[in-house]
Amino acid sequence: MNYRHAYHAGNHADVLKHAVLARLIVHMKKKDKPFRVIDAHAGIGVYDLSGAEAGKTGEWQGGIGKLAEPFPAEVEDLLQPYRGVIAALNPGGGLRCYPGSPELALRLMRAQDRLIANELHPQDAVTLERHYRHDPRCEVTAMDAETCLKAKLPPPERRGLILIDPPYEAKTEAEKTVRMLAQGLRRFLKGVFVVWYPLKADAAAETVLDGIRGIAPPGTLKVELRVREAFGAGGLAGSGLVILNAPWRLDKELEILVPALAQRLGLGRWGAAEVLWLNPPV
Repeated sequence: MNYRHAYHAGNHADVLKHAVLARLIVHMKKKDKPFRVIDAHAGIGVYDLSGAEAGKTGEWQGGIGKLAEPFPAEVEDLLQPYRGVIAALNPGGGLRCYPGSPELALRLMRAQDRLIANELHPQDAVTLERHYRHDPRCEVTAMDAETCLKAKLPPPERRGLILIDPPYEAKTEAEKTVRMLAQGLRRFLKGVFVVWYPLKADAAAETVLDGIRGIAPPGTLKVELRVREAFGAGGLAGSGLVILNAPWRLDKELEILVPALAQRLGLGRWGAAEVLWLNPPV
């Protein structure tokens, strides 16, 4: 509960997570029926990259700060929804405000779609509620993420995108993440679940991946982006996403997008990308 994402907003992990989240919402909107996004670890919504927290770490400079120059056209086409939200938050140009996942979702969703933005940290939950209190599409909750998913699944729309991205600061958080996912699947088997995990010199990633392999339905996609070598006390070397019930052809999009991001964000020759099926669609 001590984790504050403001120190890490816009870093390389956010770029991967949010660029992919934007693509997922684009796919969800291909059907007329409404859907619900459940963001289990929502943060505060919008981050000031010129603020004290972001300035203390400077992590955004190695993430969104490296995306100023355009990519080839096929990559830019896939980045457009993500870039469009960032541009809308910075109407005067430049890069001061960065969207967290609830802001990104709300700006890409339609009037009939809904968001549950959950944040346990008491101060951040107040900020989140203040920011979205006037948006009728958004419900802000302040629960433990596991409690939130138990209470809110399945969604009444019967179509949903569930984002699980804990900070993995507690030693038991990887096991808890797998448990939350298993419970969520039992309640909402057809939901699109997205699980974020860190790539460090510890066992968190393998614990998450090993657990998911045992419960993954057909159509479970793994995506990783590494920016440098992982070593003890070296912090975040990259990150990954597991996407359960991945939309059709998302894999083909990410095979174009993620290697381009890895090449741009990687340090020296360390940038690397991986897009593969943990359990292919049938």
